[in-house]
Amino acid sequence: MSVVIPNEILTATRMTEGEMKQEIAVMLFQKEKLTLAQASRFAGINRIAFQYVLASRQISVYYGVEDFEQDITNLRAMGRL
Repeated sequence: MSVVIPNEILTATRMTEGEMKQEIAVMLFQKEKLTLAQASRFAGINRIAFQYVLASRQISVYYGVEDFEQDITNLRAMGRL
């Protein structure tokens, strides 16, 4: 499924498409609708960068089991485990 954000909305908010995606990702993370990994993917930035975004807004990061499992998978893929 694709969501189309009309240019008039981006213009009205004075945001780029990337900024809008980041705002949506932050909101969904705050509402616990997306995990940290899912939200960072949706925002189109790596997890560390997304954590910096959250920290700059004083939003606590919940590191759950799914996030841990994703980190283990990533580390194995990188050959670090």
